[in-house]
Amino acid sequence: MPTNVEIKARVRDPAALAALARRLSDAPPATLHQRDTFFGCPHGRLKLRELGSGESELIWYDRPDTAGSKRSDYRLAAITDPAAIRDVLERAHGVTQIVEKMRTLCLVGQARIHLDEVVGLGSFVELEVVLHDGQPESEGHRIAADLMARLGIAATDLLTTAYAEMLPREA
Repeated sequence: MPTNVEIKARVRDPAALAALARRLSDAPPATLHQRDTFFGCPHGRLKLRELGSGESELIWYDRPDTAGSKRSDYRLAAITDPAAIRDVLERAHGVTQIVEKMRTLCLVGQARIHLDEVVGLGSFVELEVVLHDGQPESEGHRIAADLMARLGIAATDLLTTAYAEMLPREA
């Protein structure tokens, strides 16, 4: 199963962090509009991600709600008809939340730096270290800690939960 080691943190100075991330990035950053629709799920989290480019994917993931770097196991499925999938999943499981954001993506080695502007919440950074097959989880935690230090992310700004849990519940 694909695995990341990730952290999420509040950002106090988005412009300064963006400049640091761009300097570290292996390629020019990409900016994406993302709309995540979360559905009821008894284990982990399930969301339909719709990108401004017209691409969509169904994402299931499971990770603990703790501060600091944490393991996240996930599965992805490309979706060609997001409206139909959204309708089916809403009828079967109910929509629990919708999260809209502009995400700037910077790639640094095997890590992704996500600079997120989340509607209704503000500015955040998410680091995802994509583990290779057989790579120890501890190495992912080390890479995440190194990136946190290089980006000046303070432990006091780390979040324990997903954006979906931070927003008021959908009616």
